[in-house]
Amino acid sequence: MNSPLLASPGAVAPPDDLPDQGVAWHYGDPFAEQRSAARSVAVVDRSHRGIIAVPGDDRLTWLHNLTSQHFTELGDDAGTEALILDAQGRVEHHMVVAHTNGTVFLDVERVDELLAYLQKMVFWSKVEPRDATAEFALLTLVGPDVADLLTKLDVPVPGKPSAVLPLDSGFVRRMPWPGHDAVDLLVPRASLAGWWQRLTDAGARPAGSWAFEALRVESLQPRLGIDTDERTIPHEINLIKRAVHLNKGCYRGQETVAKVHNVGRPPRRMLLLHLDGSPEVQPETGDPVTLDGRTVGRVGSVALHHELGPIALALVKRSVAVESELMTGAEDRLVQAKVDPDSVPPETPGLGREAVRNLRQ
Repeated sequence: MNSPLLASPGAVAPPDDLPDQGVAWHYGDPFAEQRSAARSVAVVDRSHRGIIAVPGDDRLTWLHNLTSQHFTELGDDAGTEALILDAQGRVEHHMVVAHTNGTVFLDVERVDELLAYLQKMVFWSKVEPRDATAEFALLTLVGPDVADLLTKLDVPVPGKPSAVLPLDSGFVRRMPWPGHDAVDLLVPRASLAGWWQRLTDAGARPAGSWAFEALRVESLQPRLGIDTDERTIPHEINLIKRAVHLNKGCYRGQETVAKVHNVGRPPRRMLLLHLDGSPEVQPETGDPVTLDGRTVGRVGSVALHHELGPIALALVKRSVAVESELMTGAEDRLVQAKVDPDSVPPETPGLGREAVRNLRQ
C-alpha cells in the first residue's frame, strides 16, 4: 500500500532492498530532517505500519491471556507495548498498543501472520479482531516542539508516556521513543494527506524513514525481524518491563521469561555499535559480528546518524567485553566497530529458584 504522501514535493522513495516500502525515505536532506527531529519538530509518514483493531467486551481479558502484557490493568485511554512469544519464550510478534473508544489498536510489522493467530484464538470470547490498515494511518511527530505544535492545532497533548487521547476516530499517543517528545497520531486513512498538510503548515518538517530509523537506533529500540532472529528472547532486546509484565498470570513462554529474569542472564544482549566511517561500505542486516575471527553476534539495524555517523544495533554474546575491537559485515563489506558503553544494559542479579516458584504461583 503506497502512501499518497510519496507524491509530496521532495519525497524520495526508498531503494528496493530497504524494508520501509510505500513511504518516503527522505525529502532531500535526511541529516537536516534528523536535526529538526532533535531540535524542533519533524513529522514522519509511517502509514505503511499495519493496524489491527480489537473491539469487543472481552478485549482486555482476551489479550491478557494471549500476550506478555497485563491488559486487565490497562485503563481507558492508555497505551503500552506487548509481545506474543512461542512456547520457548522467543519473540514472535511485537505490538505497540492503544486502548481508546472501546477498542484496542495494535500497530505491528506483520499484520497477516498476527491476525491469523489472533482470529484462531477467539473461540467463545467476545472479540472481533480485524485488519484496520485500510481504515487508519500512522503519523509520528518527533522533537521538543511537538506539544507546542499540537496546541497550535487544537489537538490534545498526552501528558505522560503511553497516555492516549481520542482523536477523530483515531487517537494521539505519547511515546517514550524515539527521543523524549515523540507522539503518534492514528488518523483515518482518507484524511492522511489533510493531516500531513495541517502538520507541515504548522511548522513540522517532513522527515522520511531514514531519519526515523536513525533516531530509533540511537534510542536502542529493536525492530522485529531486523534486530531479532528466530532465537531472540525479550531480555536480549530491552523489552522486559516495557512489553513484558513480570507479575501477571500464565501465558505462552512465561516459564522462559521467569527463568532468565530470576536465575539466569540472557545469552546475548542488544548493543549500539559505532562503525568505522572511513570505508565506503556498511554491514547489512544479518551479517556476522566477529571478534578475533570468531562469530560473536549478528548485525541488526544499520543507520547513518546526523551526529554519531554510521551506527548499528547488534545482538552480541554476553561474554564479549565492552572494550572489544569488533568487526562487522561479510566478504567485501567488513567494517570495524566499537561498543557504545552507554548502551550496555545493567546486570540483574539472580533471585534464586524460590523466586521462580513464587512467580509461577
